[in-house]
Amino acid sequence: MAIFKKNSLKISDDKRTQAAELTLRASIYPLCLVTILFFLWGFSYGLLDTLNKHFQNTLGITRARSSGLQAAYFGAYPLASLGHANWILRHYGYKPVFIWGLCLYAIGALVAWPCILHRSFGGFCAAIFIIGNGLGSLETAANPYITVCGPPRYAEIRINISQAFNGIGTVVAPVLGSYVFFLKTTDDPKALTNVQWVYLAIACFCFALAVVFYFSPLPEITDADMAFQAEETHANADVKPFHKQYRLFHATFAQFCYTGAQVAIASYFINYVTETRPGTSSSLGAKYLAGAQGCFAIGRFAGVGLMKFVRPRWVFLFYLTMCIVFIAPSITQHGNSGMAMLYITLFFESICFPTIVALGMRGLGKHTKRGSGFIVGAVSGGACVPPLLGAAADLNSSTAKAMSVPLCFFVAAWSYALCVNFVPSYRDTADKFTTTKIGLETGVSKDEEMGGEKGMTERTERLAVKDTEEIEKI
Repeated sequence: MAIFKKNSLKISDDKRTQAAELTLRASIYPLCLVTILFFLWGFSYGLLDTLNKHFQNTLGITRARSSGLQAAYFGAYPLASLGHANWILRHYGYKPVFIWGLCLYAIGALVAWPCILHRSFGGFCAAIFIIGNGLGSLETAANPYITVCGPPRYAEIRINISQAFNGIGTVVAPVLGSYVFFLKTTDDPKALTNVQWVYLAIACFCFALAVVFYFSPLPEITDADMAFQAEETHANADVKPFHKQYRLFHATFAQFCYTGAQVAIASYFINYVTETRPGTSSSLGAKYLAGAQGCFAIGRFAGVGLMKFVRPRWVFLFYLTMCIVFIAPSITQHGNSGMAMLYITLFFESICFPTIVALGMRGLGKHTKRGSGFIVGAVSGGACVPPLLGAAADLNSSTAKAMSVPLCFFVAAWSYALCVNFVPSYRDTADKFTTTKIGLETGVSKDEEMGGEKGMTERTERLAVKDTEEIEKI
């Protein structure tokens, strides 16, 4: 395979490319390349959680005001996923959205430099808003791409593996913050200097990665491919008008509630441990946050292992139920006990977001690209719930009591987990995709893998994998 090859940035959505029938082997390179993006926004998200407390220290702002970072970051997601990024996705395809998102991310990182230099919290929130638009664009394309690129049977496993690298990014960022951001004291005028260099490095890396994406041969997946996939699996959910895709809208609601709760917990984790564990500094709190995010990453790999033996919808129900069970004691338990409850909660949060994406997109067919915008746009819950938790913490002078806010949102998201397991119209569509043979016994030609013109008109039938054990070995 030629790694660097100039491809067209536009493809017709009404043409079949056979990309939805890619075998596991044929999909490895594009999946690995797109998975890098998951690390990027995991790193950015983890950085934001650390900066939340850092700005409280260096700029003397309240907990409620510091949540403006999360509001700017996640508030940009609907603008991207339902607006500019989704428009590009539907009219041009996945690759242009990847390049667009990386460029926005890099521009936002550059804008952050003068804002940090002049200690402008409002200006930095504006930079974070631009970064949020970039990352929202990447998520609008990357989540559905990982879900549909390869055998449908393994969609949940693929997206959870990719999202596990997101978890690794959230671990690296707090560790970096504990040694770099909190190295200077609050009164030191150079306390924010190290933050500038981090964002400059991010900008350079993103511009370089955008060039790599431009020249990389990514298989383009069209609406026609997804309609074929829905038809072959006999899910046939896409025959309904978009406004009647009720499963999608329920998944969107669950994503809004779940993401809001997850972001709120991580955003105020350092506040929680510094308040409930006497003598804990912000730097040590950032290290504890890195440990908690480590549990989050481990939880994703553990979830992937379970999904090889148990239906993903059951794993999702179990994990989200455990989130509710363990966040509740953190409201009253302090010290190591309370922190342990949050550690376990983050472990079980791990597979919820990507699994909601995969299950919510089941059977959308020709509505896949538009539907992905709704599910990713629901990440805006991360802009709404943290301010509520921050306000509750300021009102009660306790971050521990304010953990009741994410608890309520977990319970609301739980309604989707119950429906996808016990309501036939939800459950049957999900199960039909887990038993399909698409991508397991039929492969594509080299030209099709490259997305070339010949690949759009010719289909080469070949035996790609002899049995399931060989697939899992790959």
